[in-house]
Amino acid sequence: MTTSTISVRAPLKGRIVPLGDVPDPMFALGMMGDGLAIEPEIGEVHAPVAGTVTSVHRRGHAVKIMTEDGAEFLVHVGLEAVALRGAGLKAVVAEGDRVAAGDPLIRFDLAALAESCGIVTTPVLVTNEDAFHVTTRKSDGVVDFGDEVMTVMPIGVEAPPPVSRIERDIVLEMSEGLHARPAALLAAKAKQYASAVEVVLGERKANAKSPVSLLTLGSRWGSRLVVSAEGADATAALDGVIEAIASGLGDPVVPYVDAGQETLPGVTDAPDVEQPAIDLTPFGPEDRPLLCGVVAAPGLAIGRAVHLKEKVTRPAEEAGDMVAESEALDAALARVHQHLSEQATVGRTPQQREIMAAHAALLEDTELLEGARDRIARGKSAGWAFSDTISGQAALLRGLDNARLAERAADLVDLEQQVLTVLAGGSPESLALPEDAIAIADDLLPSQFMAFGDSLPAAFVVAKGGRTSHVAILSAASGVPMLAAVGVDARRIPEGTPLIVDAERGEIQVNPTEATIAATRKAAAERETRRAANREAALTDCVMADGTRLPVYANVGSVADAARGLAFGAEGSGLLRTEFLFLDRPRAPTEAEQQAEYQAIADALRGKPLTIRTLDIGGDKPLPYLKQAAEENPILGVRGIRVSKRRPDLLRQQFRAILKVTPVSVVRIMMPMIADIGELRWAKAIFEEEKAALGVTADVPLGIMIEVPAAVAMAEKLAKEADFFSIGTNDLTQYVLAMDRGNTELAPEIDSLHPAVLKTIGDAAAAGARHDCPVGVCGGLASELPAAPILIGLGVTSLSATRSGIPDLKAFIRTLDRETCRAVAEEALTLDSAAEVRAMVARRWPDL
Repeated sequence: MTTSTISVRAPLKGRIVPLGDVPDPMFALGMMGDGLAIEPEIGEVHAPVAGTVTSVHRRGHAVKIMTEDGAEFLVHVGLEAVALRGAGLKAVVAEGDRVAAGDPLIRFDLAALAESCGIVTTPVLVTNEDAFHVTTRKSDGVVDFGDEVMTVMPIGVEAPPPVSRIERDIVLEMSEGLHARPAALLAAKAKQYASAVEVVLGERKANAKSPVSLLTLGSRWGSRLVVSAEGADATAALDGVIEAIASGLGDPVVPYVDAGQETLPGVTDAPDVEQPAIDLTPFGPEDRPLLCGVVAAPGLAIGRAVHLKEKVTRPAEEAGDMVAESEALDAALARVHQHLSEQATVGRTPQQREIMAAHAALLEDTELLEGARDRIARGKSAGWAFSDTISGQAALLRGLDNARLAERAADLVDLEQQVLTVLAGGSPESLALPEDAIAIADDLLPSQFMAFGDSLPAAFVVAKGGRTSHVAILSAASGVPMLAAVGVDARRIPEGTPLIVDAERGEIQVNPTEATIAATRKAAAERETRRAANREAALTDCVMADGTRLPVYANVGSVADAARGLAFGAEGSGLLRTEFLFLDRPRAPTEAEQQAEYQAIADALRGKPLTIRTLDIGGDKPLPYLKQAAEENPILGVRGIRVSKRRPDLLRQQFRAILKVTPVSVVRIMMPMIADIGELRWAKAIFEEEKAALGVTADVPLGIMIEVPAAVAMAEKLAKEADFFSIGTNDLTQYVLAMDRGNTELAPEIDSLHPAVLKTIGDAAAAGARHDCPVGVCGGLASELPAAPILIGLGVTSLSATRSGIPDLKAFIRTLDRETCRAVAEEALTLDSAAEVRAMVARRWPDL
């Protein structure tokens, strides 16, 4: 094997994309190899090195080449090019061919690839990382065929002398800190460089190439990190890692200003709290307790309790043969990694694939592997060594003052259990349950969820966990009801106990009577029959029982949303959230990009009304490229119309893009976060200027969102000049109740059916009625069936809901009349709480 550096040449002409920025976890997390990617400008691929072609994909989109030194390189055209089934792709080499650097490998139709697959990013990787590693690489810029983009050397060969150690400070502005996904992405970024990279927070140090090590920093928004690099490409490594942290790694970036405090937000040790005695006495067959939990995934299920298998216990500590233990651990790790990698490719939902890819990356974590091997070298068994290493890291995460990171400890325990299962002779691939099983676990692991395959249980009941756990995401994506944080009472439910899990109300009925089960089954079956009929009738217009027309629209955020909304019976869109065009990109979209997207959505709605909300950014949706100043409370800061006033160029551009939609008569525009008449008049003046400049004479309504209490107080004046009101109940509720809707601890108390919120809606609707200003609701409350008669009774003239709920919503509204709705609304306003309002509606319509 050579001791010299292998120069890797650009196989394509185009723009360099760091591997960690590739929108596919298999590539971004380095599961296919290390390297970089190129966004091609033309449809040609040339050989990056000289060598022998070892593989040509039968579809023609991927070629592998092995150099004489044994380094294997993969060029993979596009991320989804396999979907083309070879169309527009032609490999001009065959397996066994000898090629020189720069020889043609593949020709492809770039336009066809972009149209069919969307993503043309092409990874260029060294795949046998056990023998070769990347020593330098380009991280940005444009390259031409033959330009050097990487250098690769054999592992164990001395690299060029390192430069002096360099370091730089950065304040973490990611809203959730370095939790699991961004930690994995940052580690993948750091692995692109040969240099050692370290991140320090206070007295804690982390290897930047280790996701687990990064998690144990316990970082959070405002933490001051010291990033250092040492090695041949230290400057590039430091720049790349700092840039990745500053980008947010896919999470919201909220600017932070150091106000001079001596300590920035960091980690505090949790105080010792005396734990009360735990009652684990099993419930008897005659006990019928009603247990409560947090709704992690909604739904209703009837079945019998099945406790998932207990954790595999840690094996004996001491071992006799260090070599045998090392080989056993390597074999177990390889088998689990293979299983995770397969699931990352074939998982049923995007959420499953992303989580399994992250777990596969964790299993490659150098901190975990080195820790386990060090313990084996000291005479410990493979299982004990791996388990002890995992336990230490998981304990660190649980001890951090960060609930989200504490939940990520479950991911490490998951890996521990899978590896121990394989070491004990088991398999990580399957888990069978009886029909109608309600799976009960102390803390459900993602691998347990994935092991069910297509045979998922009727519901999950979890003693621990929360709304943001990975299994909650998986459950919701798969449509399986799940209640989390049920507590120790979940362990008191005997095996086989009949249960009713209501993951709408957050309740579990233990040992329900046969009559209760029968009544629940009957009600569920009747509800499903009604829903099927509602879906069939959803395509007709919504007219109340007394003949009142009340349109029901869909909230959308893409072309696909619009098309699916129509299929569910939407009569147009009452809210197009345009921020989807502005998020997750390095710069604002152009006018042409916006126009094309708005036109495509209008076309998908087939001539039905399209209400476009101008950019609603700020607060919990910051844009890094707007360079907004740091705010102590962004929810009360520069957001919505306030951003537009500071960047009128963006508003003008958006107005122009909207006004170019044809026919423009289908469009309505609404302004977010309006608080006074001056803001509306300012926006209208700009709007009229752009209309005149484009020569648009058609009537294009300009309305406002009602979502701050000030707008309700000023509703009389606003209704005289706005063309319509649209009430955003999510923000309105948090401002009226002074509760941050992003605070999960307050979630049960943030209820838009609170009488105080209903009164503000009624006041706005009354002002609209007096001045012939239509009043719709596009917030979350519009999607709730119990809210429909109240909103209509308060004077609301249209609703815009989530698409899946539209059939049931239209069917319910067709049974209502104005007088009944007014009476219900009046009664709701006399009540004392949201719970009383919901109870009142439930008494009137018990089948909702």
